Amino acid sequence: MKDYVLELVSQQTGLNAKLNIMREYLQAYVLKVMHNEGVFRTTAFLGGTALRFLYNLPRFSEDLDFSIVKKDGYKFVELVKKLRNELILAGYDISVSYNEKKTVQHAFFKFGGLMYETGISPLKDQKFSIKIEIDTNPPEGAILKTDVVNKYFPISFLSYDISSLFTGKLNALLCRGYTKGRDFFDIGWYLSKWRDLTPNMTLLQNGLKQTGWKKEMPTENNWRDFLYEVVKGANWKKVEQDVKNFLENPSDMNVFNKENVLKLILKNETLYSQTNASRNNTQIGGNT
Repeated sequence: MKDYVLELVSQQTGLNAKLNIMREYLQAYVLKVMHNEGVFRTTAFLGGTALRFLYNLPRFSEDLDFSIVKKDGYKFVELVKKLRNELILAGYDISVSYNEKKTVQHAFFKFGGLMYETGISPLKDQKFSIKIEIDTNPPEGAILKTDVVNKYFPISFLSYDISSLFTGKLNALLCRGYTKGRDFFDIGWYLSKWRDLTPNMTLLQNGLKQTGWKKEMPTENNWRDFLYEVVKGANWKKVEQDVKNFLENPSDMNVFNKENVLKLILKNETLYSQTNASRNNTQIGGNT
C-alpha cells in the first residue's frame, strides 16, 4: 500500500498537488478500514471530505468528519487502535494521539518519514497528519442516506443528504468566529451546482441552538439574508489565502469571487442589482 502512494505522488507536479493527492489517498484508506469494521452502521460521514468523495467538490479537504447516529456498538478507542494497526500493516510509520473525553472526539494519525519519502519535504523527521473527528452529540434532524463510492477503493458509507450537508456548512459560516476560506468557497460551489438548494431548517435551528445562538433564528424565508451578510462582511483576501492551496484549479477563485457568491445567494443578477443598495443599509447578524 505504501508503495502505491509513493507512486501516486510521484505522478503529480508541484508540492501542493503532491500533498493533496497523498492526503486524499490516505483518507480513502482510513474510510476503507472504517467500512470494513462496520463503523458506518452507527456513524455518518460528512464535511468537506464527504463532499469531495460524494459530489466531486473541486477542492481537497484536510479532515475526516463524522457524526454518531446510533451509539450502540460504537467504541472510539477500539477504532483508533484498529486504524493504527492497519496503517502499520500497510507499511507506514504511525504514531497516534487522541481525545475520547470531549463531545467531539478526535484522533491524529501522524505519519513519520512520508513527507521525505515522497519528496514533499527535505526533512526526514517532518511528520504528516490525518485527523478524524466524531461528533457524539450532533444536532437532531439530519436526513441520512447510504452511498457507494469507488475512489481508490470501493467504499459504502452512511452520510447526510445534500440539504443536511449544506446546512452544516451554513451553520459553520453563521457561527464561526474567524474567516475560514474553505467555507466561503464551498457555499459558492453548493449554490452554483444546486441553485434551488435550501437548508434542512430543523437541523439548522437545532445546530444553532447547540452553539448558543442568541439572535433571531433563520427561517425558510430569510436564511439567504443571514448568509448574504456574512459573505458581504468577509475579508476576501483571507478567504483566498486560506483556500487556494486546496483547489484542484486555483483559477476557480476567479469565478467564486465575492461578487459572484453574493449573486448566487440572491439567485439572480437582476435581483442583485435591485437590492444591493438597500442591503448595504441592512445588518442582519452573523459572524465574519
